[in-house]
Amino acid sequence: MLFRGKQPEASIWRRFRASSDGFTFTEADGVFTAHIVANAERVVDLFWTLTDLLGPAIDLHIDDLRSGRSWHGESLPLPDVRDSMARLRLLLARYGGIQISIYTSEDQLSLNEHLELFIYSKSDKWLYLLEGRGLEEMPQVQTKSWKIKRQVFPAAPDLVNALASAAERLGLARA
Repeated sequence: MLFRGKQPEASIWRRFRASSDGFTFTEADGVFTAHIVANAERVVDLFWTLTDLLGPAIDLHIDDLRSGRSWHGESLPLPDVRDSMARLRLLLARYGGIQISIYTSEDQLSLNEHLELFIYSKSDKWLYLLEGRGLEEMPQVQTKSWKIKRQVFPAAPDLVNALASAAERLGLARA
């Protein structure tokens, strides 16, 4: 038998992450900004997970860059929005091309079309929350090298239809 000392448990993400995965954290004029870059599945999952830390009523804005449609809603119940986003997670990670912003009066989480996550807040709490999720703060993150123009996203009818259905279920208004 071998006896070893207590070793920290390594998550799958830590073991197989790319060296460019991490986040920056800055403050300007009382607004703290985090920019998170990781693989697509990790970012979409992190976006969904972190929404649970927002208040019970949120505002939502969605831009579908493929169809050119936009929706918005105010004072939506967070559990309903999280349920809709959970259904879209796999499609979002696979195709991208959607901008989603979920916000309250204090915080905003935005997933951009290139699957990068941005957090804007009036407090620095997100720094500690991101570190607690196993992300590493870096002086600079490497953005996606495969960024494409808004008009050139490949067709994704499954995502477009699922997004339209989610907007209808949530009662979002066209913007």
